[in-house]
Amino acid sequence: MSTISVPHRNARSSSIHLDLVTVMLVASIVLLGMVMVTSASMSIAVKEGGSAFSYLARQMSMVVAGTIAATLVFSVRTELLEKFALPLLGLGVLLLVMVLIPGIGYSVNGSRRWIRLVLFNVQVSEIVRVLVLIFVASYAVRREAELRNSTLGLLKPLAVLGLFFGLLLLEPDFGAAVVLVTTSFGVLFLAGARWRDVLGLAVVGACLFALVAVSSPYRLKRLTSFQNPWADPFASGFQLTQSLIAVGRGGWTGVGLGESVQKLFYLPEAHTDFLFAVLAEELGLMGVLFTLGLFLALAWRSLWIARLAASVGLKFQSYLAAGFGIWVALQSFINIGVNMGALPTKGLTLPFMSYGRSSLIVTIAWVGILLRVYHEAAQLTRGSVAAQVRAGGARASDDDFAGAHGA
Repeated sequence: MSTISVPHRNARSSSIHLDLVTVMLVASIVLLGMVMVTSASMSIAVKEGGSAFSYLARQMSMVVAGTIAATLVFSVRTELLEKFALPLLGLGVLLLVMVLIPGIGYSVNGSRRWIRLVLFNVQVSEIVRVLVLIFVASYAVRREAELRNSTLGLLKPLAVLGLFFGLLLLEPDFGAAVVLVTTSFGVLFLAGARWRDVLGLAVVGACLFALVAVSSPYRLKRLTSFQNPWADPFASGFQLTQSLIAVGRGGWTGVGLGESVQKLFYLPEAHTDFLFAVLAEELGLMGVLFTLGLFLALAWRSLWIARLAASVGLKFQSYLAAGFGIWVALQSFINIGVNMGALPTKGLTLPFMSYGRSSLIVTIAWVGILLRVYHEAAQLTRGSVAAQVRAGGARASDDDFAGAHGA
């Protein structure tokens, strides 16, 4: 295991176990994101009358805040998260209701997704995602037998997810709702839900998603423009056509860092939702493959940590780590698919990379939970190895003692 042990005075353990692979992967993605946010936002920052590096300064402050949050989360034992899973779920419902209340919820571009605080606005769906997945992981442990042996065991958490799906649609935030339900469904599947139940409900869920997608003129317009953005390249298809032009200009090695043309007021949201298109234009296919490799490696490492936790009997912790891995893979896949024109526009950021405030802080804080799972699993793994070594040594001493007396 690639880990580092930091001396720490604790009755349970003499060291803190940090997974260096996870830390390095997250740091690499975050640093790459800061470079691309700087490149994509310079023209916007100057137009707003500020420094060309103003967005970089804000992004760095959010990274620092997220790191502090991750450190605080790391200090919390995961058994406490499991114990308070239901109250945390209730907090999630409260937050989604509060954001819909005028005067509390803050609206941007017709979507009421933020709660205004003193220093910045908090995107509620980012926090709720973590709270719901904590509940799902807890449910999978508490109702393991029911989940594995009956359809009702899978329907119960899906009913709860339906409530959150509906509240997210009221904002509206269809992309976040789909990611939340799909990630939770994946965790329940890994927890042992039966194949026939999973496949049957997946078909029903896909039909419901399709029905919801076409029920709103706004979402229907996005779907139709996605299918043929060139039919209306200066209106409904403008964002996607500009993204495709950026990706096409990149070629094998890109036009060079900072040399993107599409970011110069052609590509809307170049530093947020469509940051990947700027990356593809400036760094080319080589940069795209490198970025994809980082996200795939982080998702794989999360699932590896989940397997490690499961091997020492930490089921709840295992499901938490798996949920993080599924979410990273899913949301990065959707964002990249949107930028490449393979999926309709969802308004989802690229994890750890896109310019953001609450989303970046919450995402980095979630890494603190993942590292905590690794720490607790490593403690038990090394403890069991040490116990086996001591047991082996004791048996050897007994054999030597018996041999000496026999002689």
